[in-house]
Order: sequence, then structure tokens, then C-alpha cells
Amino acid sequence: MIKSLKILEKLSDLDTGSKCNWCPGCGDFGILVALKQALFELQLDPEMTMVVSGIGCGSQTPHLIKTYGFHSLHGRSLPVASGMKLANHRMKVIVIGGDGDGYGIGLSHFLNSARRNLDLTYIVQNNQVYSLTKGQTSPTSESGFKSKTTPEGAIEVPVFPLSLAINSGATFVARGFAGDVVHLKEILKKAITHKGFAHVDVLQPCITFNKINTYQWYKERVYKLEDDPSYHPEYKASAIQKAEEWGEKIPTGVYYTAERPTYEEMVPQIADVPLVDQEISFVDIDPLLKNYF
Repeated sequence: MIKSLKILEKLSDLDTGSKCNWCPGCGDFGILVALKQALFELQLDPEMTMVVSGIGCGSQTPHLIKTYGFHSLHGRSLPVASGMKLANHRMKVIVIGGDGDGYGIGLSHFLNSARRNLDLTYIVQNNQVYSLTKGQTSPTSESGFKSKTTPEGAIEVPVFPLSLAINSGATFVARGFAGDVVHLKEILKKAITHKGFAHVDVLQPCITFNKINTYQWYKERVYKLEDDPSYHPEYKASAIQKAEEWGEKIPTGVYYTAERPTYEEMVPQIADVPLVDQEISFVDIDPLLKNYF
């Protein structure tokens, strides 16, 4: 359990009063509920928790949870979150955004954040389509997917984000389903308490622009990795194999876990004392300023 300075007495303590404009039935509702329940059950202090988003339908999330929040630019949520974590690595930083935001324009940031093993939780709302801009093909759309930008069907192969995360150095990799809030909540609790870069890809039906990957489509295919006693997330090779399993069967749960030092622990200037707590009153910047004036 993570120590809290402020006790959350009820789940509604995390409500902000803000309203979202998601379509009724959107998978983002399930993700929001699971995340709020995870924060409540972990009793995270809202004043020591930061939720960062990029641009997309689900990127309204920081407006809907009563913690600190930051709504950043398209694909740039991870660099912003990295700076926040380096400024105060005692703070829990949770990043959330869509598949276009994270696996498209933000792909390089995703891979390098995993490689650095920053102590961040990165949740991707993967609906396999650009919904905010009215239904274009996204990096995770399947080959042949018809949209406004690919009326004859997508010719590219889709990105497999979980194997990318594992091979890039993420130390916690998982997948959840927005239609199973209880299971997703437990995955998010494990991701948030993990020390290192935790990536959670969430299968998130878009009822308006993706008529293929529906709630029913997923329910006929998803199964839980923890139901297989022979599966061990510490084994990288089997994790990568599972990460590329897609079609008739789609695994959910924790694919991979590992332990190695976080980026913050390896930066000597902040290893012992967070940057925000360091004494700087004795620093004389006049000699530096004289170089510019």
C-alpha cells in the first residue's frame, strides 16, 4: 500500500464536477471508472498524484479526476510526464492517451520512455481508430480496415505495442479490456505500484467509428493470462510471443514484469533528494547572467 497524506473516504472524493462529451457506451467510461477505483483502493494522495494526457477522446481524463492534471500536446504527454517525474520523483505520475497519440505521433517518446525505465504508468486507450477526428485509420487498425482515409482498406500491417514495449525495456507490460472494469482495475493497481515504466494497453471499443472491434467481438476472444498456471510473466521470450497473439484469442492481464533500476535512481543529482526539495538559496547565478548581459 502506498502511503497517503490525505485519506480518500469515498470514491466520489475523486470527482471534479467536470462533464465529458464521450459518446454513450464509449469504452473510455470503463477505463475512467477502473482508474478512479484503482486510485481510491490504493489510497493515493491526490496532492501527490499527477495525471497527464495528450490529445484524443480519452485525453479529457485529467479534467475528470481530482488529482493534479496536465493536458499536453498531441503525442507529447510522455516528455511532459518525464519532466514532472524528474522534478519530483516522489510523485506518482500516470500518463493516459489514445493509440494514435501514443503509437503514432508519440511512438518515439513511448519507446524511449520504456528504454529509460522512468517510474511512470502509461495507459493507452486503444480503440484502433482516430475517433476524435471522426474515424481515420490508426497505427493499430488491422490490415484491410476501411475508414475515411482508407476507403479501400488499410494496406499497412498494424503496430504490436506490447512487444515493442517489452523489447524497448519496459519493466511492466499488460493489457486490459474496457468491458471488464474489475479486471482492468486490478491490472492498473499493479501497474501504478510497480517501480519502473509500466505500460498498460487497454482494448477500448469505439461504438461510433469502429464497427468491427466491438464489445461483443472482444468478449468472444479475450481470456485472462492468470487463468493459465503455466504462464510466468518473468519470462521475456514467452511474453513477446503472447504480445503478438491476436485474432481468435487475445490475452489480457500482465504479460511481462522485470526489475531494474529506474532512471531517477541513476541520476546522482536527484537520487537522494527530489529536485523540488533541494536547497538553492545559496546558488549565485550572477556570474552566469553576466555571460548574457
